[in-house]
Amino acid sequence: MSAFRIAALIPSYDNPDTVRAVVSAVRAYVSTVLVVDDGSGPQGRAACRALADEGLAIVVRHDKNAGKGAAVKTGLRELARLGFSHAFQLDADGQHAIADMPRFLAAAEANPDALILGSPEFDRRAPRARLIGRQITRFWTHLETLGPVIDDAMCGFRVYPIERALSAAAHGNALDFDPEVAVKIAWNGTPVLNLLTRVSDQGGRAAGGSNFRMVRDNARISWLHTRLMLSLLRRLVLRRGRVSVRRSPF
Repeated sequence: MSAFRIAALIPSYDNPDTVRAVVSAVRAYVSTVLVVDDGSGPQGRAACRALADEGLAIVVRHDKNAGKGAAVKTGLRELARLGFSHAFQLDADGQHAIADMPRFLAAAEANPDALILGSPEFDRRAPRARLIGRQITRFWTHLETLGPVIDDAMCGFRVYPIERALSAAAHGNALDFDPEVAVKIAWNGTPVLNLLTRVSDQGGRAAGGSNFRMVRDNARISWLHTRLMLSLLRRLVLRRGRVSVRRSPF
């Protein structure tokens, strides 16, 4: 792999009240921040534009909302074009513990070939439905990776080796992207490290609520797991299934 060079990647959709604070906090640990404005409305667009005008972030904009996954893929391609080797993905709504970044950065630099995934510790305000949904996804990802390789595939606080993330060729453009890209990167033999991180549901509420749509996104994620299981079966039949298991201590 080329020299370790990392930037933060923040997909944003209508986060005018939080995106500046998130970018400012992230800049304490990472000098380059890329914000992908995923077709935000006037206020969100203005907040992102101001970050670019003030030199606080590189901002790439989608004319129309395309989904979180599409925004992350746009960001990965742009960072690759700019010569970065790694991308630290996190949300713009303030739910992630940015103070946990140094542990993830140290792990990524010490293990540049690895995918570093956040394993969330939720606060007491996390909705029960959210916790149950993540347990269901954990069950399926354990099947898809033939073991407990990925502790939580939904957490958007993670570090990608950019080349490996792009080569995974994830199809999902919405919230199904996070689990799909994690599983496919693992299939390609990339070691996976899971690090604990705090997640606050209050962050999402302060930003105007979650972008998760119960029926639509659950349907997408269910269809994703169906496709991943079928693909895994094909790999096993063709003797091409490979998963490298490396977990960090909790």
